This record gives sequence, structure tokens and C-alpha cells, in this order.
Amino acid sequence: MLSATAGLGAALASPARAMDNTKTAAHQEAGGCSTPRTAVAKTQYGPVRGFVDGGVFTFKGIPYGQTTAGENRWLPAKPPVPWQDEYPALVYGANCPQRLHDWTGIEQTFLQDWDDGWLSEDMLKLNVWTPSLTGKRAVMVYFHGGGFEFGSAYELPSHEGAQMARHHDVVQVSVNHRLNVLGFLDLSEVGGEPYAESANVGLTDLVASLRWVHENIANFGGDPDRVMIYGQSGGGSKVTCLMAMPSAAGLFHRASAQSGGGIHYPPADRPFQSRELAKQMMIELGFGPNDVGALQKVEWSKLTAASNAAAIKLNPGTVPGPGGVPRRGADWTATVDGRVLMCRSFADAVSDLSKNVPLLVGSVSEEGMRYLSKPTEAEWHATLARQYGDAKATALIAAMKKAHPEKSIRTLSYGVGGVAMRNSVQRIVKLKHEQKGAPVYAYHFTWQSPMLEDSGAWHTAELAFCFDNTKRCEQGTGNTHEAQAVARKMATAWSNFAKTGNPNQPGLTWEPADPARCQTMVFDNECRMVDDPEGEARKILLG
Repeated sequence: MLSATAGLGAALASPARAMDNTKTAAHQEAGGCSTPRTAVAKTQYGPVRGFVDGGVFTFKGIPYGQTTAGENRWLPAKPPVPWQDEYPALVYGANCPQRLHDWTGIEQTFLQDWDDGWLSEDMLKLNVWTPSLTGKRAVMVYFHGGGFEFGSAYELPSHEGAQMARHHDVVQVSVNHRLNVLGFLDLSEVGGEPYAESANVGLTDLVASLRWVHENIANFGGDPDRVMIYGQSGGGSKVTCLMAMPSAAGLFHRASAQSGGGIHYPPADRPFQSRELAKQMMIELGFGPNDVGALQKVEWSKLTAASNAAAIKLNPGTVPGPGGVPRRGADWTATVDGRVLMCRSFADAVSDLSKNVPLLVGSVSEEGMRYLSKPTEAEWHATLARQYGDAKATALIAAMKKAHPEKSIRTLSYGVGGVAMRNSVQRIVKLKHEQKGAPVYAYHFTWQSPMLEDSGAWHTAELAFCFDNTKRCEQGTGNTHEAQAVARKMATAWSNFAKTGNPNQPGLTWEPADPARCQTMVFDNECRMVDDPEGEARKILLG
């Protein structure tokens, strides 16, 4: 380790240069990337070879399970087949097959700098960033968003973990897993006992990744007894599901749900809707009612088409799709089966399995940002009136204008989603607080992007900051001095939480939340504690 570090020479004298290695601003100076023979770590399945960039050991695409294609479809993840030679863990692995973006929102695509990556059913891979292959550092395991339907560990440049390892002395991990029809199709009646967990294999994949972390992360300088799981949007819901899964108990010790959590469950009156969908899919495909073998041979795009056709027949009309955008087709969710998942975790119940796990939960101010939307105040009022009625629309607009006279009507219109998400945050705070176990900490991210106009703090905007990646995400942050300062505070809070279960840091005291005061850390140019931010507006929505 020491000889490898010494060999990096001038690159380590200027580690910030590694931050310049972005798609938006490729640098021409001497870089800090190397492939020393010492960048090899042991796993229980065989050695993996990575690379070093700016002092950070980086391993991408490490297998934590076998391919999920063919006869392995809808079955629990199988451990990797051991290997003898060094596995080249140098590039990201495949993403679960999914619907790709159509890129019609050019401005939003620019701000987020999205990457769809490549697709394969051999996608059970994870990525590790660490300052050293020795030591016992806290481990931060990130689960991506996209509902339970799309997305990946590297869909956004903010997910890159090098800065957390470099500046915050943690081991960072990110994970790909099964999604949509491949991860949440209930074949328990179609296929019998071998498929008893099929409705939730997308979640049990995450348990398999955490088991890999528990068994191997010490060889990457990590502490298997200090593991934090966190996720944004759908990733937040994955986190809250894991908090009610017996198979995940003991594999993590802190948790964070960001702009999500406590959602992605079937309606209470149809708890096994995925089972109904599976039966109808067999009819759509022309298969016998129990012919799982035929189902495992169908190309994945045909599975998607058949599941959407089945969903339309079972649910005539419009069903919500990714990001709440209406569309027709299947809306993939976890199933509360009493075997894998024990309750509608943080929707209307909490599990004692995670009673002693500290929780960090929050949202951003412009959750509903869609850059193609440019309403006038009258148009905004009309939209709200259709949703909530005229009186509530009038009161909501007045409250939001009063709270934020500095914001345009366009930005305020994006903020309705943020107000609604604040109610979700408060529900989670209440459920966790009433459990009388480990504390819950709430945050609200309100830093307004200087890029383009009226962008605000959109859904996913905080990720560039809690990953300390404002340079890598400069298309959205501008990488201004203000952005860098907020990111350092936010990433320090997240890493401190991973290390100790407490996000406090010198000069920034963060109190636990309770449902009475709703104490919340606001992350902005002035980071501060506020009781119930957006309280007036969110209570109007509740009324």
C-alpha cells in the first residue's frame, strides 16, 4: 500500500485534479490515474483488480451474483462462480434492462447529465471507492432511484464515490440490481415454491449486495459493522423496505431516505396485484398457466410489452409512471408478503427490525421541476384547482408566494412537489419518532442552482452535494464557491452519520426531529435549523 501511494508522485501532490475528470470539463494537465499492481483486492470469490485515481482505489463492476437471465430469472440471486485470475474491475457493469429516456427535455437533460448506460440481465454488479485497502472505515452503500422500474448506479455523475473516499475517509459502494418485470413479478402461484420470493427479488438482490459487503468489505478498508444504506427517490423506498426485511437485519446500521421512502407498495385493497399481473401476462404471451420455462426464454422487451398489456386490462385507464408522469402500463412495486417484506414500511407502519437504526430523511424544494413546464400564474392556478379545488389552490399559491417572494412563478410551481414531499418526510419522522428507538434527523435542501433560469433545487439536485461532487456535476451546480461550501458541509454530515449515527459537525448542530416541532436542517448558502419549513403550505395540502 505504502509503495503504491509513493509511486503516484506528483498526482497525489494535487489530488483535486482528479475532480476535473468529468464529461463536462476534460482537463489537459497531467492526471492522477494509474493502474499499479497493488490495486488488487481479495474477495471470497477471487481477486479483483481496479485502478487508482487521485489517491482513491476504484473498483467497478464487481460481481456479487450470477447472471439473472434464463433459468435464473425470478429466483434469488446465486453467488458468483469463483474465479482464479484477477477480475478486471475497471468499468461499470450493465444496467437492468429498462425503458430508456427519450431525451425530449433538453434543458433538464443538460442539468442532470444523465447516462442510460448499457443493458443486460447479467447486472448484479457493485462498485467500490476507498482511500486504502487497509483500515476499518465506515461504509456508505447507495441505492439508485428510478422507482422500482429504471435507473442505475451510474445514471447520474453525482453517484461517483471518489470524492467521499478522498475527502471524507469512508468506503463508498453503489449497486445495480433487478428492476421492473424482471425484479418484481409475483410468480409464486404460477411457478410454486421455488418462486415464493419472486415478487421481491429486486429487493433480495440488495440484501445479496449487503451480504457481499458484510463478507468482503474489510479487504477494501471498510468496517462491516458500520454500514450505512441510503438512496434517493425510488432508492429511498428501497431503503425503507430493507428496514422491514428480516433477511437484511444486521447488515446495515444507519439509513437515509432522500426524496422518497414509504412508497411503492400496492394499494391496500389489492396487496397482491403483481400476482394478478403474472397470470394475465401468461395469457398475453399465449403460454400455459404454469409454463415458467417458456417465460424464462422470452426476450425481456417482450416481457415488458406483455406486462404493460396485462396491466391495462387489469387497470383500465391511466396508471402513474416514473416521476408521476401519467402513462399506461405496469407500475412496479414491492409486495408485502410476510416472508421477504413484513409491512408497508414507513407508509403506515414500522418494523421493530430497524428500531435501533438511526434514520436521516429529507427532500428538496423543487421536487416537481420539469423544465418544459413554463406556466403563468393563471395556468398554475388552473392546474392546482383541477387537483385540489379552487379554494385550496388559491390558498396554496398565496402561502408559497409569501414564503418565497424571491422565486418566479415558474420555480414556485415546481415547488408544489416539494411541499407534498415535505408531508411525506413528516409522516416518516412521526412513525420513526413514535417507535421510541434510534433518532430520526430531517433535512430540506433548498440551494438554488445558478444554471439556466428558474431551475431551483430539482429532484436529485442534492446528490451532487451529499456526494461532494459539485465539480463533476457542474452542469447543474456551476461548481461555484457557494456550491462547494454547501457540498462540504452536506457530505461531512452524511459521512459523520455513516461513522457514528450522528450527522453533527463543528459549527453545524443538527437536532433530531420530532412530529411536534418538525426540526429540520435546511441546506442552503446559510445552513440552519428551522422548525417545520414550508409548514403553512404543507398543512394546506393536508387540509
